[in-house]
Order: sequence, then structure tokens, then C-alpha cells
Amino acid sequence: MAKKLKRPSWDEYFMKAAHLVSERSSCLRRNVGAVLVKEKQILATGYNGAPSGIAHCEITGCLREKLNVPSGQRHELCRGLHAEQNVILQAARHGVSVKDSILYITHTPCIICAKMIINAGIKEVIICGDYPDKMALDFLREAKIKLRRVAAPGSRMQAAG
Repeated sequence: MAKKLKRPSWDEYFMKAAHLVSERSSCLRRNVGAVLVKEKQILATGYNGAPSGIAHCEITGCLREKLNVPSGQRHELCRGLHAEQNVILQAARHGVSVKDSILYITHTPCIICAKMIINAGIKEVIICGDYPDKMALDFLREAKIKLRRVAAPGSRMQAAG
């Protein structure tokens, strides 16, 4: 009898990849990773941090931290791009359409990223962690983008968000 392999589900596989991508983050406050998938193939990855060629926050410090800006507010004060922005930009840079793709993100998106997700034509967003931005979730629901929550790698499955 053949030995049964313990393979991760597709959701587990891609969310593990998003968590691995988040390890490249240069943000001092939160590490976020994103993976765009279509037909079970990775199209692009992105993590949060300063734009290419710009000093990272570990060198300059975090202005939002210095000003005691709460998480989820005053995005314009951040030196970095969000993981969702970077994954969409990486796909665009390489001429890859993201229409009808699925986005795996380690945290729920902010409202700015939610609007980008909607206009990029991404059909589903899969998350495992939270970010304090109810308006973003409301926009995704209004745009009829499927939103699912899966367990973080190494934890038990959580209820849908």
C-alpha cells in the first residue's frame, strides 16, 4: 500500500507563502506579505516597506511611531508601500494581468488597498490576520469581492471574517 503524503491544502500553501514573503518586510510596526494567485499559480508577491532605492525605516525611523499615529490611520505619513500595493505593482511591472486572481494576505487590507484590489479586478481576498479598517471590509463586500479567513500557518482554522 502506498504511503499517503501530508500535503498542505492550496489555501495553506499560498498563505504559508504569504507569511514567508512578509519576512522581507522592512516596516518597523507590522510585517505583511501578499501573494497573487491565478489557476493555482503564483503571479506575484509583495511585502510592505519603503520603495526601491529609498532608505528603509530602520535607518530613518518611523514617523508614524514618533507621532504616535494609531494603526490604520494617516497612511500618507508612512514611507512604505503596503504589501497589496507592491504585489499589484510587481504584476504590472512584469505585464501580468491580475484580473480574476485571488489575493492571499497575512492581514486584512486598509481602505486604500481595498480600493486598489477592487479596481485591479481581483475576485477573492483570503486573509488570516486583522488590520483595524472596517471601511476596507465594507468596500470589499459592497464590490462583491469574496472575502475568506483561513488559519495562520501552524494554527487552527478560524471562523470566516
